Amino acid sequence: MVTALRTPRNPRLPSVSHKHYFGPMDPRRMLIFRTVARAGSISGGARELGWTQPAVSQHLQTLERDAGSPLLLRGAGGVSLTEAGEVLLRHADTLASVLHVADAELDDLAQVRRGTVRLACYPSGAATRVPVGLSALRTRHPGVDVHLTEAEPPEALAMVHDGTVDVALVFAHRGQELAEPDLVTHPLGADDLLLVLPDGHRRARTRGLGLGQLADETWIAGCDRCRAYLLEACREAGFEPHVRHVTDDYVVVQNLVAHGLGIALLPDTSLQAFRHTEVAVRRVRGVEPRRLGAVHRPGVESIPAVGAVLSALVEDV
Repeated sequence: MVTALRTPRNPRLPSVSHKHYFGPMDPRRMLIFRTVARAGSISGGARELGWTQPAVSQHLQTLERDAGSPLLLRGAGGVSLTEAGEVLLRHADTLASVLHVADAELDDLAQVRRGTVRLACYPSGAATRVPVGLSALRTRHPGVDVHLTEAEPPEALAMVHDGTVDVALVFAHRGQELAEPDLVTHPLGADDLLLVLPDGHRRARTRGLGLGQLADETWIAGCDRCRAYLLEACREAGFEPHVRHVTDDYVVVQNLVAHGLGIALLPDTSLQAFRHTEVAVRRVRGVEPRRLGAVHRPGVESIPAVGAVLSALVEDV
């Protein structure tokens, strides 16, 4: 009979399992990984970082060893993320956002009233509210540099979450949330939805028009949020709208309407930005205004430059 020998256990030493011990992940390597993941290839990430490809590959190999799992699948067309890579990328995005806040705060301490703010906004707001607000901002804080990206609310909110932008102006219709609870929201009032008809339409001069009177019309729908509300409002009015055209460009919508190719609901801000001479605009019962808001990650408002932009967009418009 053979008896297995056991090594005496030192009570002062912690128990060690047979599993591999994974070391703490280096934040710098997480940011390198984020750059590669966003670039879609190791070579692309290396170019963006200004490093050699072997140097980047070495850091990624160390990060994967520390993570205890492959993060990237290499292929001829670039890299794709594993499930572990998707998880780590979310944390790397948060890390990048936090570091951006820290960098901006320190920069503003050294250079008072200076800084760069990244802003996303839905199209009609980008054409109306943003120019007015940024004009006021430039008068008071000429050193604040704002970079604007036009984006519909779902895309803009994703950009806030991953740190691509600092602030987003968004809208929501009845029954829709402006933003997720983990974001800070500043209400910006309401934006009326108006019916747009060809100028010679039989309903163009009708007063007290109800949505139910338009059941036999052909409709032009907008972005996902706008289209969802149009369908809901029409169903509440007792009919399923016949949507033939879909575009989120309010200039295109009005040109289609002017040529008799459909009718549409457009927000007042889009009609302020552009009004076709051959369309009629009417209020219609059964339609509610959309809500507007500015959203950002918690803590970003403490950056002086971001605070100045928020003030210009929230208070001065």
